[in-house]
Amino acid sequence: MSATAQSTDSPLSDKQRRILEYLRSNADDQTYFKSRLIGDELGLSAKEVGTNMTAIADGDHDLAVEKWGYSSSTTWMVEA
Repeated sequence: MSATAQSTDSPLSDKQRRILEYLRSNADDQTYFKSRLIGDELGLSAKEVGTNMTAIADGDHDLAVEKWGYSSSTTWMVEA
């Protein structure tokens, strides 16, 4: 029952919440994030990060997230 309550409270999956928290905690020090490096920090693949970043970028959160570049790994511009 609590899993249902959690999903009702937030449309984000567990992976998406982990990525969002990582971005929130690092956005003051950094503007550009590579999917590969986020994945390394969170134990995810770059593909998992990229797939889940779309939901974060499209959502109404306290961060502005924009897909920025594609060299060696997708880069995301994040503004707090």
